[in-house]
Amino acid sequence: MSFGARLAAFAHGVWRGKGIVSTLLLPLSWLTALAVERKRRRYRDSPGLAWRAPTPVIVVGNIFIGGTGKTPVVIALAQALHRHGWRPGVISRGYGIETGAEPRVAQGMPDPALVGDEPALIARAAATPIAVHPRRKLAAQALLQACPEVDVLISDDGLQHLELARDIEIVVQDERGAGNGRLLPAGPLREPAERLSSVDYLVTQQLQLSESQDAVRAEMRPLSIGMCMRPVRVVHLISGEEMDWYAWVEKHAGQRPAAAAAIGNPARFFDMLRRSGLAPDPTLPLPDHYGYRESPFDGFGAAPILITPKDAVKCQHLADDRLWSVQTETVFSDPGWPDSVHQRLLGLRSPH
Repeated sequence: MSFGARLAAFAHGVWRGKGIVSTLLLPLSWLTALAVERKRRRYRDSPGLAWRAPTPVIVVGNIFIGGTGKTPVVIALAQALHRHGWRPGVISRGYGIETGAEPRVAQGMPDPALVGDEPALIARAAATPIAVHPRRKLAAQALLQACPEVDVLISDDGLQHLELARDIEIVVQDERGAGNGRLLPAGPLREPAERLSSVDYLVTQQLQLSESQDAVRAEMRPLSIGMCMRPVRVVHLISGEEMDWYAWVEKHAGQRPAAAAAIGNPARFFDMLRRSGLAPDPTLPLPDHYGYRESPFDGFGAAPILITPKDAVKCQHLADDRLWSVQTETVFSDPGWPDSVHQRLLGLRSPH
């Protein structure tokens, strides 16, 4: 495990509770709170500082540092809006790449080395144009100029990027919730937990949805939705062969497949595999946005290796016959919640 991975694991261990290390860091968290409040007050008192796009803007973000499952939500939302007749475009920071001064716009099957792994995956899975730049405003402007047909923008992350005005805010969290409830660096939060009361939707990723989970009520704010990921098929990285998930499990169960993941919470991927009929061994957690410039699989045996779609877009050049990408479906406790987003967008279209 790299130094960065060990440091991240230590930090997340500290953030599970309010122990001595977290408490010693509290004064720095107060400085974080002051900076957050000053920034929000500045944009609140001077609304003209935020750029308002000519199309509606939906931000899908989080207050918990690191990966919480935003990308599947962005893909599911973009696909749902497509079905309703919208032409969404996605903007992102482009983590893991050097974007330069100018935003990068791409469609189809862009190179993850140019736009980042998550934007490349979104462009492929949701069949939507994407633009990347640390300043979401510049990414949005470039995307609308290059793709004038786009009539709604989805920002992948950027909840704290107040330079871009937004119409709908969606926060995605996982089973960790708000952690110890403290701001960085004493806790994992970028903003106070009270921020959740001001967003429009709160999507919580879980390992398994409860059968008795209550349906969302339209009058609630935020609307609370459960989400889980289920494997549906696997794709062989070299040949492109596709197999149904359970047929693949039955065929390879005797081989003890391995698994690797370079996502915000690799354990979530491994737990999903275990809940779906496999006992992967070994499992290899890698840092989020790991570049795969060299293969990390040289010490593995001959058994198949399962990876995530986010990893798959970066592993083609490895030409490793053992690699299979696990394709998942996103299941929501309220499958119709994107319909309410559609209705809100129609309202924004209507003359006031």
